[in-house]
Amino acid sequence: MQGQDGQPASILWEEGRVIDETSFILRFQQGDRSVFPWLVQEYGAYVYRVAYSVLHDAKEAEDAAQETFLQIYKSLPEYRSQGLKTWMTRIAVNKSIDIKRKRDRRKEEHWDPADLDLQVSSSEEDHLYDLIDAERSTEVRRRIAGLPAGHRQIVTKFYLEGKSHEQIAAELSVAVKTVESKLYRARAYIRDHWTREEWG
Repeated sequence: MQGQDGQPASILWEEGRVIDETSFILRFQQGDRSVFPWLVQEYGAYVYRVAYSVLHDAKEAEDAAQETFLQIYKSLPEYRSQGLKTWMTRIAVNKSIDIKRKRDRRKEEHWDPADLDLQVSSSEEDHLYDLIDAERSTEVRRRIAGLPAGHRQIVTKFYLEGKSHEQIAAELSVAVKTVESKLYRARAYIRDHWTREEWG
């Protein structure tokens, strides 16, 4: 999509000023806090989708997105080039996991023991997000293409397309529990076949 002057819309800013990630970071770190709304406008929907992919709850995803941008605002002065989107994704995942932990603690007495083996630990979730990272999309997509068909489809929809369990279930015409089970098996396959060393 392009702006009125033909520039990519992603680098347009109000009052005719042009901004991109590099300019944004430089100006923010030099003390110009007025540019922060650009980041929220540019990545707000993406951060929400990341949060929703972990929480599967609209209100909690909104809360996680808000906490993510508060953390980004606080941490940007110390930010060093790590890949802005990757850095923000990691913060969003961690904030979402924190909210999920609080929710799960509150609901612990209502858990169905049969569902416990479908849970994934936060460290494993972080590991998977590190592996399936937008900054390494070419190599990751090549590796995903090599997954068994059942794993490839579910991993693509959940991690690359950011779809919720409910959305995937609707698209595949299966129960949500089936999606959770497929994701569990796909995660197990990835843990067995993909190692951190391969992505150094």
